[in-house]
Amino acid sequence: MNGVHAMLAHFPVGFWALATLMILVGAFLSGRLAELSRAALLPVLVLSLVGALAATAIGLIIWPMEANLASPLTRNHMLMAFWSLGIYTMITVLVWKAGDTAFEGNRRWALVVLALTGGLMFASTGTLGGHLVGATTAFSDILGLMGWEVYTTFYTPLWAIGVMVIIGIALGALGLMSLRKTG
Repeated sequence: MNGVHAMLAHFPVGFWALATLMILVGAFLSGRLAELSRAALLPVLVLSLVGALAATAIGLIIWPMEANLASPLTRNHMLMAFWSLGIYTMITVLVWKAGDTAFEGNRRWALVVLALTGGLMFASTGTLGGHLVGATTAFSDILGLMGWEVYTTFYTPLWAIGVMVIIGIALGALGLMSLRKTG
């Protein structure tokens, strides 16, 4: 069963990487490729969420919760997986609700910031998952340089919380300014 979780986890990671690329193309390019990226983004995001939920469910079924919570590495892996799922769920809702206007004006910046943040989160999730099965990566060294020792740390570093708060405030302000312009 362990292999099933690893196999299923590659679906949301692949779809999230594709969605991030599609958001960047849709936000910064023009022409047919940008139009196709914007038009196909919602189905890719929905498929990513279905894959993420399946991978999460299998992961929780395979390993006992007591074992998961006893290991800082596993807790970090689960934490990053839930952060990734949350970020890409927000992106999906934004794209679904905004429709064709998701890439207009300041809304595109919300998508770009969320996609890049989500990319960092799912890269961390995959790196930690690799460590759990004995396949370490150089990305762990980068995480270490940012103050996160993957085998022992179970927290979000204070600087990361600060960045998230600043991003949240900035995006909230952009949303309010956008509402005032349209209202």
